[in-house]
Amino acid sequence: MLFNSYEFIFLFLPFTFFTYFYLNKKRLTEASKGFLVFASLFFYSWWNIAYLPLILVSMLFNYTIGRQLTGKEKNDKQGTRKSLLTIGVLFNLGLLGYFKYADFFLINLNSLLHTDLDLLYLALPLAISFYTFQQIAYLVDSYRNETKEYDFLNYAVFVTFFPQLIAGPIVHHAEMMPQFAKARNKIVNYHNIALGMFIFSMGLFKKVAIADSFAIWATQGFDVADKLNMIEAWATSLSYTFQLYFDFSGYTDMAIGIALLFNIKLPINFNSPYKATSIQDFWRRWHITLSRFLRDYLYIPLGGNRRGEGRTYLNLFATFLLGGIWHGAGWTFVFWGALHGLAMVINRAWQKLGYRMHTLLAWFITFNFVNIAWVFFRAKDFDDAHKVLHGMFLGPLVLPVFLTPKLGFLAGTPIVEFGQWSQIFYNESLVLAWIFAGFIIVLGFKNSMEAREKFQPNLYYLFLTVLFFLSIFILYRKSEFIYFNF
Repeated sequence: MLFNSYEFIFLFLPFTFFTYFYLNKKRLTEASKGFLVFASLFFYSWWNIAYLPLILVSMLFNYTIGRQLTGKEKNDKQGTRKSLLTIGVLFNLGLLGYFKYADFFLINLNSLLHTDLDLLYLALPLAISFYTFQQIAYLVDSYRNETKEYDFLNYAVFVTFFPQLIAGPIVHHAEMMPQFAKARNKIVNYHNIALGMFIFSMGLFKKVAIADSFAIWATQGFDVADKLNMIEAWATSLSYTFQLYFDFSGYTDMAIGIALLFNIKLPINFNSPYKATSIQDFWRRWHITLSRFLRDYLYIPLGGNRRGEGRTYLNLFATFLLGGIWHGAGWTFVFWGALHGLAMVINRAWQKLGYRMHTLLAWFITFNFVNIAWVFFRAKDFDDAHKVLHGMFLGPLVLPVFLTPKLGFLAGTPIVEFGQWSQIFYNESLVLAWIFAGFIIVLGFKNSMEAREKFQPNLYYLFLTVLFFLSIFILYRKSEFIYFNF
């Protein structure tokens, strides 16, 4: 079920909201939790009920291991707790690896050894990457005695809470369960309702009005065109850069807004990442909860920056390489992760030299690196990536015919032509105008979380919010979110 669908907004969400708070009003606390778990699993199963047993088995296994880890002595001479943690982590990684990477492994094994092993053709279970990471974090936190002992119902609420189940944010047990336990959070909060609807509608607008518009042009360039000239290629790459941002940040806004309806505050996941002036700054702003997970459960356990400069560089590179692999089973994702790992290494080395760069130049370099790297993230294979990158840097620059009298002498060069600048973008001025508007929005405006801090509920805001998303649904069709594929 999609957040940007009629059935979710007008049926599932209102029914779940009113039933949950009705049960709490009747002081049926356990029943309200049970209903929320049932509703969340129904939400999950709407996509494909065949994978419902998978998430149930995963939850039961991790809860059992977590219970064994919680409350035990830290000094375990037999190493039982460490063994349990290892088993738990390997189980989760094995589950993720089997469904997400089995065919990728077999394809490469066949290519390397010239074998003909049959592929499994497994469909990727929805949200498996997110709930796997969330439960690994729970096991590690339990091992560190940073979680309290809850029953299975509470644990199921933590894992399945539908606003963040499908694509995050990736949350910690300790930051969620105390919120569900607070008595005041079981009562309808009209401020949170107004604020939640406000944030949700902003996320909805990002998705259906902005991201889905950029998706049309990104698809034309990546999937339809056989070759691209320079302007077409840059329009293609920038369209995807903005599509991805507004799609995923829109989803996160909607998740945060929906959770607020239930008086639950999810962590911030985006903080104007395209304003970043270094690649390190970018990852402090982009998909913040994933960056936090990779730092706390991969980079630091590998040694972080505590084992010398050379080991620090290796740990940085390895962390982002594995982050790329987490995003998808393909060599383009591996290469994308390697690019960011290399950029982090260069960034740290630059900082060690003590040089400072002008802010505008630093932003220009950072944004263009991120934009170019997204080409590999989006491309189906390296040939697609080469097509776009070749167009961006070596494709012909097509100038308008009216410039011929002044710049006609350039017509003899191999990289300049005169004529219609694009054969694939039919609304020529529209795509360029949208890209220009995209820059203005991401660079010139406050983000939704900054707007949240200054929100003041009143009837005017509430009226505009309701009218806002109702009018959008009249004009636009629903589409999937990009991160559903990861």
